[in-house]
Amino acid sequence: MNLHEYQSKSLFREYGISVSNGIPVDDSGQIKEAINSLKGDRWVVKAQVHAGGRGKAGGVELVDTVEQAEAFAQKVVR
Repeated sequence: MNLHEYQSKSLFREYGISVSNGIPVDDSGQIKEAINSLKGDRWVVKAQVHAGGRGKAGGVELVDTVEQAEAFAQKVVR
């Protein structure tokens, strides 16, 4: 069975396991609303793929602004 990270986190929450907050989006246009609903001044934007090493492959980005998040999301979200 292959689960994306956000799906695994949902299952963990159901069983009382603490996990970091995140908001899955399927369109890069949703990223601004998602970022604005989270606290903090830095965020991690991740591509959800069934493959190991996504950080090394460029599928994970630490961002400081909504604009950076939108630019990265446009590259990795279809």
